[in-house]
Amino acid sequence: MSKTHNLGFPRIGARRELKQAVEAYWKGDISQDQLEQTGRELRRRHWQLQSDAGLDLIPVGDFSWYDHVLDLSAMLGAVPPRFNWSSGTVDLDSCFRMARGRAPSGKAAAACEMTKWFDTNYHYLVPELHAGQQFALSSDKLFSETAEAQAQGHQVKPVILGPLSYLWLGKCKESEFDKLELLDALLPVYGEILQRLRAQGVEWVQIDEPILTLDLPQEWQARFESAYNRLQTGGLNILLATYFGALGSNLTTACKLPVAGLHIDAVRAPEQLTTVIDHLPAYKVLSVGIIDGRNIWRTNLDSALVTLENIKARLGERLWIAPSCSLLHVPVDLEQEDELDEELKSWLAFAVQKLDEITTLKQALTGADNTVAIKLAAARTAFDTRSRSPRIHSPRVKQRVDSITDEMARRSRPYAERAALQRDWLKLPLFPTTTIGSFPQTAEIRHTRKAFKQGKLNEQEYISCMQREIALVVEKQEQLGLDVLVHGEPERNDMVEYFGELLEGFAFTRHGWVQSYGSRCVKPPILFGDVSRPRPMTVEWSRYAQSCTDKPMKGMLTGPVTILNWSFVRDDQPRSTTCAQIALAIRDEVRDLEQAGIRIIQIDEAALREGLPLRKGEWQHYLDWAVHAFRIAASGVADDTQIHTHMCYSEFNDIIESIAAMDADVITIETSRSDMELLDVFESFEYPNEIGPGVYDIHSPNIPTVEQIVELMKKAGQRIPAERLWVNPDCGLKTRGWPEVEAALANMVAAARILQDESAAGLKVSA
Repeated sequence: MSKTHNLGFPRIGARRELKQAVEAYWKGDISQDQLEQTGRELRRRHWQLQSDAGLDLIPVGDFSWYDHVLDLSAMLGAVPPRFNWSSGTVDLDSCFRMARGRAPSGKAAAACEMTKWFDTNYHYLVPELHAGQQFALSSDKLFSETAEAQAQGHQVKPVILGPLSYLWLGKCKESEFDKLELLDALLPVYGEILQRLRAQGVEWVQIDEPILTLDLPQEWQARFESAYNRLQTGGLNILLATYFGALGSNLTTACKLPVAGLHIDAVRAPEQLTTVIDHLPAYKVLSVGIIDGRNIWRTNLDSALVTLENIKARLGERLWIAPSCSLLHVPVDLEQEDELDEELKSWLAFAVQKLDEITTLKQALTGADNTVAIKLAAARTAFDTRSRSPRIHSPRVKQRVDSITDEMARRSRPYAERAALQRDWLKLPLFPTTTIGSFPQTAEIRHTRKAFKQGKLNEQEYISCMQREIALVVEKQEQLGLDVLVHGEPERNDMVEYFGELLEGFAFTRHGWVQSYGSRCVKPPILFGDVSRPRPMTVEWSRYAQSCTDKPMKGMLTGPVTILNWSFVRDDQPRSTTCAQIALAIRDEVRDLEQAGIRIIQIDEAALREGLPLRKGEWQHYLDWAVHAFRIAASGVADDTQIHTHMCYSEFNDIIESIAAMDADVITIETSRSDMELLDVFESFEYPNEIGPGVYDIHSPNIPTVEQIVELMKKAGQRIPAERLWVNPDCGLKTRGWPEVEAALANMVAAARILQDESAAGLKVSA
């Protein structure tokens, strides 16, 4: 009989219990024993949920205190030298220091670099790799959790990131070298891991090699066969898991590897099914990822069942059924959403509901009983109702998108001419200082927003509370000496959710949280219909903030591509069409801000690179419509209005031309953890516009010193002319506390003054 399994389950808990426990531990409010007890309870609950749903194999090792790639680095003993670990077990606090620079014990150090996990909004801790590096089994976490699940009676399937994907995702430190040189040192540790799991009675291990959906160099592709030959372990079956796209040119390699089974993504790449089956050896299992692990829409079970029946006719019991990827990327349980309207709710499936879809498909394959027939009928009704619903389509919005012209996506003058006009009225010093937008979201701010939402505060009381907070933030920025101010965004719960709540076409959950990184969770809006802006969204807050100061005030907006990529997006029309709808709504807001006297406007596109397809052959199509959407949003203003954009952790080397094509007057990027290395491409490309490289790592509680900031800016000055450099944090300050923010920004302003003085004295900032 075909097996059902899952590639991974959300680790945060239905009510974000993991986040709350981890942050309490960092603050010293609970002990490590209490933290570990929370972890045990979450694992027990999640394993039982999957078992109760009827899965045949339960994933183990998908639970993490911060990030699963970080866990693997700890397991392999790949701890950077600055953390002063030499040998033995890599403990929990060492992992936290690697992740955030600080833990309840141990000396603080610069945190490891963080970047996006393929094309998702999940962030992983980048492995730091050194030439000649050695590895050693240095953590028992996977083995202890395997034993824990077995003791509870579960048939387990341990999950681990594969050796080639681990090296690919790592970054060379100190000097460049061929990362494949480390494979021979890495494989014996993987072999030891597999031997220990076999000794624990494990029959199947899932090894994830998601890089097999990328355009791999020939030398990387060639190393898979020899690597997996060495990893064969008697009595232990390996399921090689790929996801997020098609195998493409790696298909033959993946099918022929000496493993017992192969998992493929049949949601992102259904077209590969027939070819994979044609190439799959007769002894191998094929796990078909037929349930979408990346989005929250209910599966069309009728269509999925037809697909599976055709596959089963060829493979028989060698067909396994699974989600397309780990369910880490979707919320935990739809049943918690007691305030979502019933029609919309009937269209959705979260992680728990997706488990039921998997087992329903298996039961239908083996002969539907009345219960299965009822489930299939309910899914059919939901799918039909959604496709016909008048809530989804707006003729007015469609007409406006059809009316977009090329002129709407162009500023009337080139950057060099605009920059001169902007400098004339801004009169900023060299190395102007600003922030990325948000300031600390205190408990009082969150309480006020909650009270207003619950009707405990009337609108005028709420506005007065928020205005007091804005006035405070403006006053603090003036005292610190910042050059371009922001209003601090106290009224915003999230940079995407806030705008979604004010736009037509979005719906919201109460508990639809997903992990972004570590303890940071986001609650993506559900973008179910055509998008429009009924009324201005930020104008009055920015207008009030400008009234509090004579310094320039920066309006803060989230860009159309980021709103798209950080939402659960409708799947019934091209993403480019939905993005154009959002762009028009943001364009209206930009023009209203300008009319209100806000002449610096930041349109954040934190997720631009994240949306890149995994195959380079598909990049240009995406970049064309994504850049076009940004330009539609940004280009409706006068030439002396300065447009900023911000981008989060990303490698820009391969898309720098598209970033330049956005034609933002100022771009701010996260560079502090990369030690300004991300600026190399801006230098070699001769990026023409202004740049604010981040000098304050806001993902760490560590406060940068004046000397550290000066050093970072001098490194920036080696790449970018001083007259085009801004000084700013890496990202928004929402998650930080006021004492550390004030100290860090004071140091940032002091560093800018030093740089200005050195420039005035004729010293080269890049010295």
